[in-house]
Amino acid sequence: MKIHEYQAKAILREFGVPVPAGEVADTPAAARAIAQKLGGRVVVKAQIHAGGRGKGGGIKLADDPAAAEAAARSILGMRLKTPQTPAEGIEVKRVLVEEASPIRQELYLSVTLDRARATPVVMASEAGGMEIEEVAARSPEKILREWADPALGLQGFQARALSFGLGLSGDLFKAAVAAILSLYHCFLAKDCSLAEINPLVVTADGRLLALDAKLNFDDNALFRHTDMAAMRDLDEEEPLEVEASKHNLNYIKLDGNVGCMVNGAGLAMGTMDIIKLAGGEPANFLDVGGGANVNTVSNGFKIILSDKNVKAILINIFGGIVRCDRVANGVVEAAKNVHVNVPVVVRLEGTNAKEAREILANSGLNFMVAGSLRDAAEKVTAAIKN
Repeated sequence: MKIHEYQAKAILREFGVPVPAGEVADTPAAARAIAQKLGGRVVVKAQIHAGGRGKGGGIKLADDPAAAEAAARSILGMRLKTPQTPAEGIEVKRVLVEEASPIRQELYLSVTLDRARATPVVMASEAGGMEIEEVAARSPEKILREWADPALGLQGFQARALSFGLGLSGDLFKAAVAAILSLYHCFLAKDCSLAEINPLVVTADGRLLALDAKLNFDDNALFRHTDMAAMRDLDEEEPLEVEASKHNLNYIKLDGNVGCMVNGAGLAMGTMDIIKLAGGEPANFLDVGGGANVNTVSNGFKIILSDKNVKAILINIFGGIVRCDRVANGVVEAAKNVHVNVPVVVRLEGTNAKEAREILANSGLNFMVAGSLRDAAEKVTAAIKN
């Protein structure tokens, strides 16, 4: 789950990470009042779940409250387009108004999970303010890393090594060590999948500030954090993904035209790959889980068919935890309950696969039954072309 910058900064402030003074506003008048409270010169920042806001016109510097009001008026209601938003952009419904900070240096700091080592890794770089992917590609030596011990956590000497590697000294060195440890503690305490500050700036008057902040949370841990779950902004999420989450379906919308319904994340990824190899484009990732039943399949059909780009559906189920004949009955019942107006290819393998094929063949419905995954991919792509 993602949250807005202003929400992330409020959490970082709780953990002692220095952030600029600021408040959120949803009207130009409110932005003016906040600027007045902060002393006049402020930055007005669009609040959406995407980076690159400045390049899209979503961040403006204002020298006085009147300019802050004008900036908010131009940003609020706009459909902000960045490399991380859909093509149509995202409507801006609120702005963060915070004190303008004279920047002397921009740094990068983040904590994420290194899945290969199964432990959190803290990354820091002198190349702040840039996309970290670009830095990694062009100048990988500029990215410093320290891995936390799974039992002991991140140690003080590791935070000092990162701070030293950033070229800091004196009070800034101490402030950076404290910020690194605080961000790491926040990452653990809040069950984050990512805690990122880009940029972490050194101001002209010698302060260290988190000028931007991003916190992403592990969805599976939200039951422990009801306060954070309440921060979820459904307006920032794909509507079909929101609907799928209501039915405990793992769904991600893509840009293709072949709807996929699969049990198991690995099989789903393999299914999408073979669709592309057959010349098609997957329209979604949909993992219905190991206990697929009539309701699961029915809801999956509804969500897939709600995507107007879908021209055919491929159902690929491996009967391990769940029997294939049970899935086949679910597919038949779901197809009767939901108006399916596109070709459907079904591939079932595993326990009772033979019985499942007979159920589909005798259903009276127009299913195309595939004997292998390759056969299924070729049939579904051919169905679209026809």
